[in-house]
Amino acid sequence: MARTSAFDRAQVIQKARSIFWSKGYETSSIPELESATGLSRSSIYNSFGSKRGLFDAVVDSYLNEIVRPRLQPLLAGNVSPSALEEYLSSLAEVFAKPESLPAAHGCLLINTASAPLAADPEVASVISDYRDELHQALDRGLHAARPELAGERRGVLAEAITGLVVAAFALVRISPHEAVRLLHCAENLLGVEPGH
Repeated sequence: MARTSAFDRAQVIQKARSIFWSKGYETSSIPELESATGLSRSSIYNSFGSKRGLFDAVVDSYLNEIVRPRLQPLLAGNVSPSALEEYLSSLAEVFAKPESLPAAHGCLLINTASAPLAADPEVASVISDYRDELHQALDRGLHAARPELAGERRGVLAEAITGLVVAAFALVRISPHEAVRLLHCAENLLGVEPGH
């Protein structure tokens, strides 16, 4: 039976990601995954163990190729004072474009949080870790932007901004305008004029 090379595996995961991201785990069928990836059912199972194994590989690629590059300026050794403002404003710009993947599909992990699959402890842990990573990045950006804030005040603001970002990702597929408004609210909490 044919095996996929490392390069082919990465391509297969990216193609499967488009299906899972747009449709969710439960409603993504094996025939759709076969069509998208070019692999047969048996090849998918031989390479990834199961549909769930393929989804797990997709989540890893989503974090490493989509999420973390956007968060990288907030997780760098020296965080720019403008990094959080730039993150929020650039996300608002992306959400305002209906053709963009985040605007069309939201966040793969936040979408999964409201799906039946989230009842699986391993999936719940991945979603929780993602939220923690997002919060840590936003908190670091807040500290760089507003170093004068006391610990408790900064903590409350970081939680509020994280909550607004998560809510924006959850709403963008059905109301991009509302998602952008929430991100502008986060900018207001940061103490900057939205979009500037």
